[in-house]
Amino acid sequence: MDIFERVAAYRAESERLAWSGTFKEYIELLKKDPSPAKTAHARVYDMITSYGVEELNGHKSYKFFEQEIFGLDRAIEKLVEEYFHSAARRLDVRKRILLLMGPVSGGKSTLVTLLKRGLEKFSRTDQGALYAIEGCPMHEDPLHLIPLELRADVEKELGIRIEGNLCPVCQMKLKTEYDNNIENVRVTRLEISEDARVGIGTFSPSDPKSQDIADLTGSIDFSTITEYGSESDPRAYRFDGELNKANRGLMEFQEMLKCDEKFLWNLLSLTQEGNFKAGRFALISADELIVAHTNESEYKSFIANKKNEALQSRMIVMPIPYNLKVSQEEKIYAKLIGQSDMSHIHIAPHALRAASIFTILTRLKDSKKQGVDLLKKMRLYDGEEVEGYKTADLKELQNEFLDEGMSGVDPRYVINRISSALIKQDLHCINALDILRAIKDGLDQHASITREERERYLNFIAIARKEYDELAKKEVQKAFVYSFEESARTLFENYLDNIEAFCNWTKIRDPLTDEELDPDERLMRSIEEQIGISENAKKAFREEILIRISSYSRKGRKFEYNDHERLREAIEKKLFVDLKDIVKITTSTKTPDENQLKRINEVSRRLMDNHGYCPVCANELLRYVGSLLNR
Repeated sequence: MDIFERVAAYRAESERLAWSGTFKEYIELLKKDPSPAKTAHARVYDMITSYGVEELNGHKSYKFFEQEIFGLDRAIEKLVEEYFHSAARRLDVRKRILLLMGPVSGGKSTLVTLLKRGLEKFSRTDQGALYAIEGCPMHEDPLHLIPLELRADVEKELGIRIEGNLCPVCQMKLKTEYDNNIENVRVTRLEISEDARVGIGTFSPSDPKSQDIADLTGSIDFSTITEYGSESDPRAYRFDGELNKANRGLMEFQEMLKCDEKFLWNLLSLTQEGNFKAGRFALISADELIVAHTNESEYKSFIANKKNEALQSRMIVMPIPYNLKVSQEEKIYAKLIGQSDMSHIHIAPHALRAASIFTILTRLKDSKKQGVDLLKKMRLYDGEEVEGYKTADLKELQNEFLDEGMSGVDPRYVINRISSALIKQDLHCINALDILRAIKDGLDQHASITREERERYLNFIAIARKEYDELAKKEVQKAFVYSFEESARTLFENYLDNIEAFCNWTKIRDPLTDEELDPDERLMRSIEEQIGISENAKKAFREEILIRISSYSRKGRKFEYNDHERLREAIEKKLFVDLKDIVKITTSTKTPDENQLKRINEVSRRLMDNHGYCPVCANELLRYVGSLLNR
């Protein structure tokens, strides 16, 4: 579609959404659909759930966040359920400031930005429609026009709740322009927009000497005082503070705890009573979700000060830790690189994974649970199967440290180091070793890393390198095995035939000679040993596989090669061991003969066609794996 056609379509949609009428007509509209009368908190919650909610193993996942926020499912579930959902139901938590507390570059600002953009889009939908008194500087709820004495009856008739009073401007307009006839007051549909300062406000602390409380609550227009004769005349006051403009939507306090105390005093009555003081007027009603963010050190300083107890009691603190899943960390880096102008440089498969392994290891805490090292913990957190551990163990590990993920290397540091690797001249592709080298070189430049931390981080880089080595060997293994899936399935079926005979105390019939043979113990052990199954554990492992086959059979499904993660790994490793000498000779030969050259070209082609490599990183991978096998 042509760009101007898109612009025209957008403009036409805005014209379609525009609605203007009298308050009487607005009441008729509410009789059909009372949803426009919802609170700001309910609007945010409905906006989040409108994108869809998935429930798995008792946990909820909200699709609204999944395109931008990675690996914070538990924190987001807690945030939505304990704050947004409760506040939407008018429980007392809506009278609290939502304070997102977490380490730098952890996603706090991104989360708030998502909420803002989401509200803007939601207000353009039928489900998210909201209306305001025409000309009101605070985009006021039209229901405030109804006198207090009549509200109970109106609430009962319409099935809604009315909270708040008219702002000074609307009070004056009702008297002077409408002669107190509320039914004639003009009402318009509202589109939330941060740029237009409608329904979204943002306050960022600056120099306390130059910052004015008027930034929050508006100010007197001195040029009009001579005209209107009084500072208490609403026409002589600019209702343009961030709290005024955020009414009906969301108010963001950036780095809230860095603000001067006088800026936070206004929040005491706004949170608890739903109003704030501005100029020489009575308390002004406001319906807005107040969300703030800060880091852990600022928060600890804040709660240590006894003078802050009143404000502290009006806060709901939601920890937003770093992501602790390797696969999700990869998505963060891929997203950030995709937003840059360097997306034309090819990043070899597993390069971002190697960086992510290093990053996640720096964020994990050593478990007191016997036998759990950081590498096992990392795998369990990422949803991998680890021998001897179950879902209950994972939950136990996740609950062991409440502050896990609140420290470690932040994504900005890693993306900065990846950027330094990407920006090199004449570079068409970077691999895992390039990125790990760049991370290592940057540790000396990282001012906040202590000497002890540097030693730990160097060890984590070494671990990430070893993990990458295994991935690299496995990748080449798959490419070298001709018709790998067929070879793997043949070995898989052979193994299943043997363990079935072993567990059932029966013989195997040779398909060629029709001779009955004992199960091939040597074959079974050669596969099981690849994943560390001991002699004592072999019987239990084989019975577990047989039970799995039976379970699949009852459900009418065939047990496939990829259905058991550990058995699949054992089959692949066994195939690689069988081919190791061929791979070793082929990849490390400096002057390959015709057959070796043909094999190398076939393997390179498979790496490019099936595994996402380019010609540069495919050749680098083969050379690297050859050097690994020669050690």
